[in-house]
Amino acid sequence: MAMSGGKQSPAPPSSSFISLRGSLLTLAIFSLISFTCFSFKSIHFQNPTPTPQVSAKIVEERVVEEEHKDVLSDVYHSPEVFRLNYAAMEKNFKVYIYPDGDPKTFYQTPRKLTGKYASEGYFFQNIRESQFRTEDPDQADLFFIPISCHKMRGKGTTYENMTIIVRNYVEGLISKYPYWNRTLGADHFFVTCHDVGVRATEGLSLLVKNSIRVVCSPSYDVGFIPHKDVALPQILQPFALPAGGNDVENRTVLGFWAGHRNSKIRVILAQVWENDTELYVLNNRINRATGNLVYQKRFYITKYCICPGGSQVNSARITDSIHYGCIPVILSNYYDLPFNDILDWRKFSVVLKESDVYQLKQILKDIPDEEFLALHRNLIQIQKHFQWNSPPIKYDAFHMVMYDLWLRHHVIKY
Repeated sequence: MAMSGGKQSPAPPSSSFISLRGSLLTLAIFSLISFTCFSFKSIHFQNPTPTPQVSAKIVEERVVEEEHKDVLSDVYHSPEVFRLNYAAMEKNFKVYIYPDGDPKTFYQTPRKLTGKYASEGYFFQNIRESQFRTEDPDQADLFFIPISCHKMRGKGTTYENMTIIVRNYVEGLISKYPYWNRTLGADHFFVTCHDVGVRATEGLSLLVKNSIRVVCSPSYDVGFIPHKDVALPQILQPFALPAGGNDVENRTVLGFWAGHRNSKIRVILAQVWENDTELYVLNNRINRATGNLVYQKRFYITKYCICPGGSQVNSARITDSIHYGCIPVILSNYYDLPFNDILDWRKFSVVLKESDVYQLKQILKDIPDEEFLALHRNLIQIQKHFQWNSPPIKYDAFHMVMYDLWLRHHVIKY
């Protein structure tokens, strides 16, 4: 048979091949539809309608976040650590107050809650009405020795008699209760703002060396031990005028100081700067006859308030400056500033050595405007930490002192 000279035509596709291609197409369409449906369901389940319980939790979390917003600022050394530890302190910290003692001498609220030693009185009152107090000594983290040397001083008790009273009282606690002997007093603390109160405790060496001393005189002169003791802020209460706020436009005076020349640095400060036209420095207190609250009103119009140490390193002028919105200028070779392990003081104050007094004006003038504004903003933020309240309020001076005690109770060695 003769063969054709043209190319052979391809065979038509088989029916099985057509069936396979159709099945794959159908499977692909089905997969696409399934994936689309699953995606819509996922979106639906990721955004459910909140139940009342979920809504309440969201609101609670937002409230907590708002409460802690200010404490996440870099004005704190470790903002997040402070926030978490503060919450743990509020929940767990317990203090036992010894009930014994002559009520005419101690354990009562000190004689007044006013003046530059008011911090002592406020602490005595706050601790008794706070959630930190426990009636069960076995549940206590720390033990409070309620000695009010300030009250003794108000009754005219001599320094020698104070020392005897304190020693006899503490020795009585040691012999009657087992708690002191477990740590030789390392989990005990007392609070005093007046330097006389610090001296009155020196008759018992274990009280000075082992116990936590919460004092307004954090200087080497009284044997202050920074990692053990706590600097109590000296706050003149009540404040005569409202707190200073966002009022930088009114602060036209570069620097201000007025007070007694009861220390070497104050004498030098007055001698060098009392006639200056930009630093308002007086070598004595402002006479009240010149007008009502002239001293306090000066803080409102000043950028930097100079805070030199007096007969002791501490001064209520620092917390006055904070309250009135005037940047405190710490002029001291040594001062374990209150809450120094929590707050970064260089973010809201100017810390200088005493030798800087001779260049004081130039140092202050060299601070850029933007840095001054940042210092002022931070100062307003931390004002709440230097205010006593009754009853106490979250983050106020009482709670900050309790937080310092909370930190120290963790390092007590048994």
